[in-house]
Amino acid sequence: MLLYKSAGLTFFTPNVSQHSGAPFFDMGISAGFPSPADDFKEQRLSLDKELITNKEATFFARVSGQSMIGAGLDDNDLLVIDRSLEPAHNKIAVCFLDGEFTVKRLKVEGEQVWLQPENPNYKPIKVTEENNFVIWGVVTNVIKKV
Repeated sequence: MLLYKSAGLTFFTPNVSQHSGAPFFDMGISAGFPSPADDFKEQRLSLDKELITNKEATFFARVSGQSMIGAGLDDNDLLVIDRSLEPAHNKIAVCFLDGEFTVKRLKVEGEQVWLQPENPNYKPIKVTEENNFVIWGVVTNVIKKV
């Protein structure tokens, strides 16, 4: 379900279902020659169970832009964000800054907080008392299309 769209991120709530899951073959995927002796044990794998620890505090957001490509967050990637986690130095977080959502790495130096992009074409943002600033949640996973 679409919640909010800003210039930098589009937010969704997870739709967690008891009967969700796709077939999962717990045998490893060979990048060489497959073994004919491998036993195919089919199970069900729920990405909800793998990616979401606290469903009431978890949201998805789609990345828009290139400021975090050095951290592996590309345009149109889907972020899994947990609002119940404590923000900390070096964590990647979704922040509300002066009316816009952004995703950046948190840099905490004493009493100073910086929002650090992971692309040399973007400058770090120093958060000051004049800013309207909230750390909205911590990014726990990224889902990519190949």
